[in-house]
Amino acid sequence: MTTSSQEQPAAAPDPSPDSAPADAVPRGHARRWLILGVICLAQLTVLLDNTVLNVAIPSLTREMDASTADIQWMINAYSLVQSGLLLSAGNAADRYGRRKMLIVGLALFGAGSLVAGLAQSSGQLIAARAGMGVGGALLLTTTLAVVMQIFTPEEQPKAIGIWSAVNSLGFAAGPLVGGFMLNHFWWGSIFLINLPVVALALAAVAAYVPESRNRQGDRPDLVGAVLSTIGMTALVYAIISGPEHGWTSGTVAVSAGTAAVVLGVFAYWESRIPYPMLDPHFFRNRRFTGAVGGLVLITFGMGGALFLLTQYLQFVLGYGPLEAGLRTAPMALTVVALNFTGVGTKWSARMGTPLSIAVGMGLMAAGLVSIATLTGHGYGGTLLGLVLIGAGTAIGSPVMAHAVMSSVPREKAGVGAGINGTLAEFGNGLGVAVLGAVLNARFAALVPVAAASLPAALAAAGSDRERAEITGAFSSGLETSLLVGSVAVLLGGLIAASLLRRADRVDARAARDGADA
Repeated sequence: MTTSSQEQPAAAPDPSPDSAPADAVPRGHARRWLILGVICLAQLTVLLDNTVLNVAIPSLTREMDASTADIQWMINAYSLVQSGLLLSAGNAADRYGRRKMLIVGLALFGAGSLVAGLAQSSGQLIAARAGMGVGGALLLTTTLAVVMQIFTPEEQPKAIGIWSAVNSLGFAAGPLVGGFMLNHFWWGSIFLINLPVVALALAAVAAYVPESRNRQGDRPDLVGAVLSTIGMTALVYAIISGPEHGWTSGTVAVSAGTAAVVLGVFAYWESRIPYPMLDPHFFRNRRFTGAVGGLVLITFGMGGALFLLTQYLQFVLGYGPLEAGLRTAPMALTVVALNFTGVGTKWSARMGTPLSIAVGMGLMAAGLVSIATLTGHGYGGTLLGLVLIGAGTAIGSPVMAHAVMSSVPREKAGVGAGINGTLAEFGNGLGVAVLGAVLNARFAALVPVAAASLPAALAAAGSDRERAEITGAFSSGLETSLLVGSVAVLLGGLIAASLLRRADRVDARAARDGADA
C-alpha cells in the first residue's frame, strides 16, 4: 500500500486512533460504523431526488404552466449535470479532501433544494436542479470513497452492502415520500424536505467523518476534467434525447458525435500526461475490466426493465403513481432486509466474488423473466420477479461495486467511485433508451394505427375490445423488452464472473510463485 493516502485529523485534533494514518490502522477507523451511518444519510438525500420529482409532474404542469419540454429539462438537468461531473468530482475528492468535498456537496445540494422549493418559474427550477446535480455528483463519489478509507478490506464488503441497500431504499422511497408530501403540501415541499436532512448530515459529517486525500504526486488535470465533463454530458444527452427526437435526428447525431470526439480526445490526453485523472492502466487490470464491463450490462438491463415496469403497473394494471411505487417496494425491501441483516454478505463470502456475481445476476435475470412471462396473471408474477431481483441485487451488486473499488489504488478511491457511478448512469440511461425503443417497435408492429404512446392510443380507442388489444400489444412489447434486459443482465454477470475468476487465478499463481521464491 502506498503512503500517499493518509487520514487527516477530524474536526478537532484527537490523539486516538481516529486521527492516525489510515494505512497504520489496519483495524479501521474506531468510529467507522457511525461514520457509515452519517454518509448513508448524505447519500439518501441524493437518491431520493433521483425519483421524487416524477410524482410531482402533474402538479408542476398545472401550477407552473410547464410545457412538456420544461418538464423533461426539470428531470434531465439533474441527471445530466450529475453524470457529466462524476469523474471530475471523484478526482477533486481525492486531491482536495473527501470530507471537504462531502461538505461542499451537501451545501450545494441544500442550496439547490432551497432555490428549487421556492422557484417561481420553470427556468428557475431547471437551474436549481442543475445546481443540485453538482452537489449530487460530489456526494455520490465521496460517500463510497470514504467507505474504502475507513474500513479494513475484510469489512469493506459488508459496509458496501449496507451502502448498496441505502441506494435501493432511496430508489423505492422517492415516489413514496413525494406522494405523501404532495398529498399534504404544495409541490415545493418535495425539495424543502431535503433541508433538515442536509443540515443534520452537515453537522454529523463535520463532527465525525475524518479527512483523507491523496497528498502526493497528483497535479490538477484541468484539461481532463473539462473533456470528461463535456464528453459524458454530451453522451448522456444523446441517450436521453434518442427516444424523443429519434435516433437518426440531427440533435442526437450532433450530441453523439460530440461525445465520441471529445471522449476520444480525453482518452488520448489521459494516456499522454504523467498525472492523469483517469489512469489508462486501470483497464489493463482483469479484475477492473471484468467488474466495469459487467456493471454496464447489468445496469443496462435493470435500469431499462424497471423503467418499463413502472409504465406497465400504471398503464396496464391501472395503478396510480403512489400505488405503483408501493408495488415496486418489495424489491428494495428485499435488498434492505438481506444487506442490513448481513445475510447477503455472508452468502457472498461463502461463494466468493465470481460465483456471487454469477448467482446474483442469475437471480436478477430470473426475476425479469418472471415478470415478462407472468404479466398476464396480474401482480403476482410481478411480485415474485421483484423479490428475485431484490435477492440478486443484494448478493451481486455490493460484490460488483467492491470489485471495482478494490481494483483501484486506495489513494484513487474517489476516481474509482466516479467510474462506478459514471458507468452505472451510462448503463441505466442506455437501458432506458434501448429497451424503450424495443418496446415501442414491438407495440407499433402489433398496433400499426396506434398513436405515439400507450395513453394516446387508449384515448383514441373506440371500444373496450380495441383498448384490450392495445394493452395486450403493450404487454407483448414489455415482455420482449424485459427478456432482452434479462439476457443483458445474465450476460453481464457471466462476463464479470469469468474475468474475475481469471484474475483470481492469476493472483493465486503470482502468490505461489512469490512464496516459492
